Amino acid sequence: MPLHPNSLHYGDNLEVLRNRDDFPNDSIDLIYLDPPFNSKRDYNVIYKTPAGHDSDSQITAFEDSWHWGEQAEREYHELVRQSNTDLSELIQALRRFLKETDMMAYLVMMSNRLLELHRVLKPTGSLYLHCDPTASHYLKIVLDGVFGKECFRTEISWRRSSAHNDAKQGRKQYGNIRDVLFFYTRSDKWTWNWLYTPYDQEYVEAFYCHVDEKTGRRYRLGDLTAAKPGGDVSYEFYGTRPYRGRYWAYSREKMEAFKKEGRLYFPPKGGTPSYKRYLDEMPGVPLQNDWNDIKPPQKQEYLGYPTQKPLALLERIIQASSNEGDIVLDPFCGCGTAVHAAQKLNRKWIGIDITHLAISLIEKRMKDAFSGINFEVHGVPKDFDGAIDLAKRDKYQFQWWACSLVNAQPYQGKKKGSDTGIDGLIFPSEYSGEAPKKIIVSVKGGEHVGSAMIRDLKGVVDREKAIIGLFVTLAEPTRDMRKEATAAGFHEFGEKQYPKIQILTIKGLLEGRETPKYFDRQVMKGSGGFKKAKREVKKLPLLFRSTSGESRAAEDESDESEER
Repeated sequence: MPLHPNSLHYGDNLEVLRNRDDFPNDSIDLIYLDPPFNSKRDYNVIYKTPAGHDSDSQITAFEDSWHWGEQAEREYHELVRQSNTDLSELIQALRRFLKETDMMAYLVMMSNRLLELHRVLKPTGSLYLHCDPTASHYLKIVLDGVFGKECFRTEISWRRSSAHNDAKQGRKQYGNIRDVLFFYTRSDKWTWNWLYTPYDQEYVEAFYCHVDEKTGRRYRLGDLTAAKPGGDVSYEFYGTRPYRGRYWAYSREKMEAFKKEGRLYFPPKGGTPSYKRYLDEMPGVPLQNDWNDIKPPQKQEYLGYPTQKPLALLERIIQASSNEGDIVLDPFCGCGTAVHAAQKLNRKWIGIDITHLAISLIEKRMKDAFSGINFEVHGVPKDFDGAIDLAKRDKYQFQWWACSLVNAQPYQGKKKGSDTGIDGLIFPSEYSGEAPKKIIVSVKGGEHVGSAMIRDLKGVVDREKAIIGLFVTLAEPTRDMRKEATAAGFHEFGEKQYPKIQILTIKGLLEGRETPKYFDRQVMKGSGGFKKAKREVKKLPLLFRSTSGESRAAEDESDESEER
């Protein structure tokens, strides 16, 4: 079966990638991955909420830490026995050095996934791994083991901020303001498009110091001679010849054409002419591996997701290492910056993430940014049996998914804190001039539910001064539960009344038979509390010259890169 381009996959990327029907060998053109860095931190999503509810606006998106345990031991033995013997020996040596530590668990996790990414990458494909100094030195060794050290192309440094509070009194260290991107290819023939950055003003004034009197165009002078002859290159040209040991670099016919075009400069006091190289005809400085010109996501782009990267960073990578119509894969897609950039640049894309929170955010982001976009979502429950399976596998992911069915945002700290009776929140916006109101969502994924749970929800609604409570259940509610909910009364808004406690079944929500009842059409349309991505209104121009498919660096028309 072919790939599913323009699709999101919810689940562990190792399991997703190992499905060879969906991810066959040699099928992906470009891979970008921004995996957790093993920084031993919790990262929170910040939601868009009314003033006064900031304390409710965060939830742990992922925990960036690993520990050696049964899963790490199992994956380690898989690595030792797989067919890449270089990686097998490397991972054993690393374990002897690192022992059964958190770092070793992290490297085992990454190694297995990098093997699958190498398998699905085309021979002309490239991989960019984004990391920081926490584990970058180990990751590069692992990448050498997976791809071969001869397929390492460069280490890109991205300056993600101008200063960092690492550098302060008492810490005795330099501020860490850069991330690292390792650039590897599958073979020695990879897709490549040269990108250019503008010349700085100091360089322009120093080298393009001449100005055409008629047009005002800046230009510099280029040599028209060569060290070795090639054809008829020893002729006299308007009374001049190259000096001893040099030859004309062009034929007489070409030189006459240059003169006719006004491209030659003849010194007032005599001597060989020079070629006018105009500034506005030059592409700029070939992109180097020190990227200090791309800023972190700015306010209009920031969605509140931890570790979000700027669109410009991913656009640069995708432009350089793929062509329109190619398939871009991000196996740790987070808030979806890579798939957003791919869509914007007319590439196909696939994103994978292990949290339903990320998949929900990307779904909304892509629909906000691209009008009428169509894409598939795999691994997320589409029917009742799928919901039962998710509830059994991961109760927290089930709760987050169930919250998305009623367009609620997951409640802060749910995964780590004690059970407060709140799994999700909705902030209706139709209360002009009043204090912000909220709706409590309680999710139950067990096989048994009872009226005591409805009484508990009534208590939480009263305690939190909420207007409505939604009880979302996988199991069918009992008659006593419905009676208990009815007894809670109504919330009044204008001339309308809405049940204060509403029972909603997963089956009814999936089939479209049930929906929450309250006065707020905006929330009901699916904002889910996520910040809104900016609408993309036009295609981004591709500012590069293509040398697609060539592994060598493109030869510039000048030697300016060396002079720089």
